[in-house]
Amino acid sequence: MKSSSLPSPSTAAVIGSGFGGLALAMRLQAAGVQTTVFESRDKPGGRAYVWHDQGFTFDAGPTVITDPTALEEVFALSGRRLADYVELLPVQPFYRLCWEDGTHFDYANDQAAIDEQIAAMNVADVEGYRRFLAYSRAVFDEGYLKLGTVPFLHIRDMVAAGPALARLQAWRSVYDRVASFIQNDKLRQVFSFHSLLVGGNPFETSSIYALIHALEREWGVWFPRGGTSALVQGMVRCFQDMGGELRLSAPVQRIEVEGARATGVTVAGRFHAFDQVASNADVVHTYDRLLGHTPRGAANSRRLQRKRFSMSLFVLHFGLSAPQPQLRHHTVCFGRRYRELIQDIFHGHEIPDDFSLYLHAPCVTDPSLAPPGCSSHYVLAPVPHLGNAPVDWTVEGPRLQDRILDYLEAHYMPGLRASLVTSRRFTPADFKDELGAHLGSAFSLEPVLTQSAWFRPHNRDAEISNLYIVGAGTHPGAGVPGVVGSAKATAGLMLEGLA
Repeated sequence: MKSSSLPSPSTAAVIGSGFGGLALAMRLQAAGVQTTVFESRDKPGGRAYVWHDQGFTFDAGPTVITDPTALEEVFALSGRRLADYVELLPVQPFYRLCWEDGTHFDYANDQAAIDEQIAAMNVADVEGYRRFLAYSRAVFDEGYLKLGTVPFLHIRDMVAAGPALARLQAWRSVYDRVASFIQNDKLRQVFSFHSLLVGGNPFETSSIYALIHALEREWGVWFPRGGTSALVQGMVRCFQDMGGELRLSAPVQRIEVEGARATGVTVAGRFHAFDQVASNADVVHTYDRLLGHTPRGAANSRRLQRKRFSMSLFVLHFGLSAPQPQLRHHTVCFGRRYRELIQDIFHGHEIPDDFSLYLHAPCVTDPSLAPPGCSSHYVLAPVPHLGNAPVDWTVEGPRLQDRILDYLEAHYMPGLRASLVTSRRFTPADFKDELGAHLGSAFSLEPVLTQSAWFRPHNRDAEISNLYIVGAGTHPGAGVPGVVGSAKATAGLMLEGLA
């Protein structure tokens, strides 16, 4: 939509500068809507924050970038190119998946290599994997390409999608569908863990999320030179080059409403009027804190708080004075339990005694993220959110940190302790306090079928006609492709509202 077709002046506020908020702001600004992004923290990015310490660069949030075409589309709307703002580097293999017995599986976009590794574990699973890949691609076509950027505002939208969802057996879990194709226990882990990347329990999340495997096979896995924060900065620069405004250290206190319309936002006691308001903040925070003074906000907050929320994460960033050349960029370290551990993470009431880990070693791809001869890392362990396990993280955080460092040194990173230069941790309490995440959930609402598509908070509020939601808490869900897709769905509704 060209700016000449819009009423003048048209203004929009976007609350929060995560990937979803920035992608939405870029789309609106490119369409001629004068857009202001309000960010409560001192740097943009939301969960994709960045820390710098003693020459080390630590990305705080997402490190797996898939579907670069979705990002390229956002830049292209203003006649610009993603490549002019940030360089995406290919990651190979996509992941190394490891077990405590020394077994590992390198997952890459190389069919022959995948077949060879599968055959070494179970020859019969080579054909089973081919059938799983075909299923994953079918789900990808239906769930991502067709529905990933389509807003589900009415029950009829869900009814229309029903036959396809039924045909794909969306009521079955990711793990259940993988297990129907693949026999080997370790391979079942390899091809079912992906739902954890968007906050989903593989044993309960809809098999629609098996599409993530096909998405990675379609476009690969990428990493921005300079870290994920370099992609954030590129999006900010493009937005500002178009005339958009970013206000940092500007926490929105309230979304002001008159009747059935939002009139603007209040920041530091000052009211700012806007034609439209979109929130990239946590969806419960949006209704409970920013709209809690309204009947709609109070009622919707109570309703949302009865939903199921994803697990949280314990994240440890650390810099070493020596490289770790044996590591790959992304390593998944499976613990001694799989199903039982995931049950404890999603439904348990304490921190499990064991863990599975995701280990990030970005210097494998981009050595500039650490001083010469050094390496920067982060490791995360999925843990229960605060609603299930209300532990004191000031006490438990240091304990878990020591256990994880000891484990990594014993199994994957010899000499870790002796070369440790700096470290910092981010706990479920930090997700709650610094990011406003309800219960410290790392991915907002859990992506089960009954909380997906129409059942998820809508991209446009049902009662406040010019209030919109973008990001992990709305359709289609968490993950960089998901929140960028939500920005496309939300921007379409906002531009329709101005036409």
